[in-house]
Amino acid sequence: MTLTLTGCGSGSGGGDVTLKLIAADYGDSAANSSQDYWDELTRSFEEKNPHIKVDVEVYSWTDVDKKVEQLVKRGHAPDLAQVGAYADYAAEGKLYPVDDLLSVSTEADFTASLADAGEYQRVQYGMPFGASTRRLFYNKKLFAQAGIAGPPQSWSDIAHDAQLLKAHGVKMPYALPLGPEETQAETLMWMLSGGGGYTDTIGKYRIDSPENIKTFEWLQTELVGKGLTGTDPADLNREEAFQGFADGQVGMLNGHPTLMKQAAAKGIDYGTVDLPGINGKARATMGVADWMMAFKQNGHRAEVGKFLDFVYSDKNVVKFSGDYGLLPVTSSATQQMLADDKYAKLHSFLKQLAGAEFYPANKTSWPLVSKTIKAKMGTAVGPKGNPAGVLADIQNIADEADSSAG
Repeated sequence: MTLTLTGCGSGSGGGDVTLKLIAADYGDSAANSSQDYWDELTRSFEEKNPHIKVDVEVYSWTDVDKKVEQLVKRGHAPDLAQVGAYADYAAEGKLYPVDDLLSVSTEADFTASLADAGEYQRVQYGMPFGASTRRLFYNKKLFAQAGIAGPPQSWSDIAHDAQLLKAHGVKMPYALPLGPEETQAETLMWMLSGGGGYTDTIGKYRIDSPENIKTFEWLQTELVGKGLTGTDPADLNREEAFQGFADGQVGMLNGHPTLMKQAAAKGIDYGTVDLPGINGKARATMGVADWMMAFKQNGHRAEVGKFLDFVYSDKNVVKFSGDYGLLPVTSSATQQMLADDKYAKLHSFLKQLAGAEFYPANKTSWPLVSKTIKAKMGTAVGPKGNPAGVLADIQNIADEADSSAG
């Protein structure tokens, strides 16, 4: 066991310690803010560990990464941060390796694909916290009205079904959100469905691969060029696409588990299916994980480890995942959720997690590359777009960023 209460550094091993955690808000209103989840969890932890207090501040996703960055720059790093990326801090030597924090049983319980995605230079620094996978959602009522018997299984099915939906007056047969909000997600899903991805098997960027070029040329010609996306994808953000689906104006789109709640609240009869690929099911779906990390600065290794073992207990992982429509990040909590019919609607997303592909978040160049994709990718599939040229431009920026990072 790496976790002992004789940890080194100031504040470890004796007396009262207060840990500082900066966390992201997964709620969609004040009524279900993540602050409530953390308040309840820390109360329970502090009752069992009276000498360790935990102060949690929750920020919106718009602000949380920036807040942590500011604190670190000022020399006031929190003990823990639960945010969207960890690699920069790992590269700067500011984080504890997971080996130094967690009990053996807790560390071994992370879903393998998520633990791997949390590694920087083959050492795990990022602990997954909340995950999701993507599936294609379709509106059963609109499909039935258009005479479509079942959901699409391939690209040709998508194009064919979108044509039928358009003929029956559906405003947005296929929603393709390549606006600046989350372009990097929609882009990766389509790359995977076309047999490509952002990187190759050894982690080198392959953004302008022949497979990726073919994918976006198909989107430009077969969907956007034929008026089947309802609007210019460069002007459509994911939030608007989800709202359109919940309002019954979208025939189909790629989505994550939270869309189920949004659609059900508006009475939409929907179904989900594995992402369609060129000639059948895509080789993989996209997975997304957010990250917990522990900063070395305050030297509270032992107390941080004790708290994290509590955070990652089955009870807390299942509660968090269930409350916010996310997937559990540990094997034991996954099995518990799969065995519970209460979470039946999440099961199809959960079964995909082990084989999902993630953003290359272990690369310090990824934030710049992601920002570039958000800025450029929407234009690639427009009427005057040049998919090969745009992908080549992003590849060049990625290569340069990778070289600088190296």
